[in-house]
This record gives sequence, structure tokens and C-alpha cells, in this order.
Amino acid sequence: MDLKAKLEAVIYAAEEPVTFVQLAALFADEAFAWKAEQDAAPAAAAPAPEEAEPAVLLTGLESSEQDTGEEALPEGAEGALALSAEEAARASSQTGPSPDADLDLEPSAPARPDAEARRQARQRDREVRAILRPLLDELIQSFASDSRGIEIREIAGGYRMATKPACHDAVRAFIKSLKPALKLSLPALETLAVIAYKQPVTAPEVNEIRGVDSSGVFGSLLARKLIATAGRKQVIGRPILYKTTREFLLRFGLNDVTELPSMEEFEKMAIELEETEGLDESSESEALAPEDTAPAIAADLDLELQQPANAAAAPDSTSSTKTAG
Repeated sequence: MDLKAKLEAVIYAAEEPVTFVQLAALFADEAFAWKAEQDAAPAAAAPAPEEAEPAVLLTGLESSEQDTGEEALPEGAEGALALSAEEAARASSQTGPSPDADLDLEPSAPARPDAEARRQARQRDREVRAILRPLLDELIQSFASDSRGIEIREIAGGYRMATKPACHDAVRAFIKSLKPALKLSLPALETLAVIAYKQPVTAPEVNEIRGVDSSGVFGSLLARKLIATAGRKQVIGRPILYKTTREFLLRFGLNDVTELPSMEEFEKMAIELEETEGLDESSESEALAPEDTAPAIAADLDLELQQPANAAAAPDSTSSTKTAG
């Protein structure tokens, strides 16, 4: 899949605006792979250059030199060349080696591994950003120029899909036509869960499982079209059977009732929840310091010591009251 399509999918699926840092961290490897493919495509498409023999063009002077086998020099040039060579040797012996040569020979100080790793990480991040930035700009431009009702906006430092302002009236009319959010009480959820797992099931069977009367809850679930009747059970009294509806599947995002979590999954979730609560309680008890518990213990002891004293003083006050009377 194209890298641009993946960026579009992530921006669409995210509930909060996706920042450029998140995209760079998520698609770092794929960005380098996409860059390598883009660089390799023109090289593979270009035809191989034909090898041609180099043409040798000789001037009249070069041809005469090749014929004689010696390079022609003007008169007095040989003496001047010998003199300049002697002067250069004498100057080098007087001045000695240049200090810059020693500096070049000294090895450079080795860089720290952590600093080098951070430098490489920053360089890699810059390269990834340089690859993804044009792709994001092209994606935003394509949504803006296309006759789509959706655009990509930069919101709160990130990217998010939103409807275009021109479609505001249509979106507002659609939202007003939606049904209100489904709110169920705990008894209604329990009754609906029993029907979903035991369907088709009768009302007395649901009452027996829950341990309470669920007749009022059945009316609410029927009114919201979450359950429907499924005939009558062939027993004495022929009670009505109930089952879940298509509206139930739509509300809970299910394709079929077989996608409901199994009892083993519920047991596993309950065990994990108990373990989590146990860890929280133990951490809270460990977080309580001894200096915090000491005042509480001292206050309890003072209270216990004061209670007998008050109890002993109570009869005396009563007797004094009676004497005064």
C-alpha cells in the first residue's frame, strides 16, 4: 500500500488530532523504504549509456612531439627549471615541516557514544520529516482541491479529518435526524444480557436467573426494539419467548450474536479485575507511612482511655443531681 494512503488511514481512524511527531515515529522505516523506491525508479527507467571510443584530437605541436619522442622546450627553459627546483629544496630545508601537517596527523578525539547516538537519532528524525512533509502537503491539497465533502485540517498541533464548511447545513440536518443516544439502566442491561445469551428465553426464566421480577424491564426493551417475541414455548401455559433484534446488533456493533464474548472471557476479565484491585489496595497500604499511622493509633488510645473515665463520672453526676433535688 502507498505511504500516502497509510497516512490518510491513520488520520481518519484517530479520535484525537495526530501530530507530525507521531506520524514520523510510526512511519520512519516505511518512509526510508518509500524514499529508496522513489530513488531507484528513475535509475531503472533510464537507458544504459552506449560506450564510445574516445576521440583523440592531436594538434600540430602534439603530433610533432610524438614523432620526435621528446618534448620541445624553448631556449633557456631547462636552466630556469633546474634553478627553481634548487630554490624550492633550499626553502623546504630552512623552514622545516609545516605545523599544519602535525595537526593533520594527530587523531581526532573520539566522540561520546551517547552523544553520537543522539546526533544520529536527530539526523534520522530530520530525514523522516523531510520525506513525510511533502506527502502530507500533497494529501491535504488533494482533499482541498477535490470535490469531496471532507478535508484534512491542522487542529491543536495535529492533523484531523473534518467536514468542509460548505457541507455544514447537510451535516447539521443529518445530526438532527439521528436517534438519541441509547441509555439503559443496570436492570435493563442485565435482562438484555440474559436474553442475548439464553435466547430464545421466556420471562419466568429470566426472572429465575436474575432473582427479581423483570416484567417492567421487558416493556422498556420492547419499546426500544432491542428485543422481540419469538413465538411461544411448547410447555404448560405456553409462555412467550424473547430474542434480540437487528437493532440490538446495530447498537452494539455486532454482526451476529455469536460475536458476543464467551463466559470464559468474562471469567478471565473478572480475574484480571480482581488482581488489579488487589494490587491497588496493596500499593495504597504500602504508601501509608508510619508517621501517618502513629497519630491515628494515639487518638484511638486516648479515646479508649477517656471512655472509662466518663463512664465512672456519670454515676457521680447523677447522684449529685438527685441530692440537689
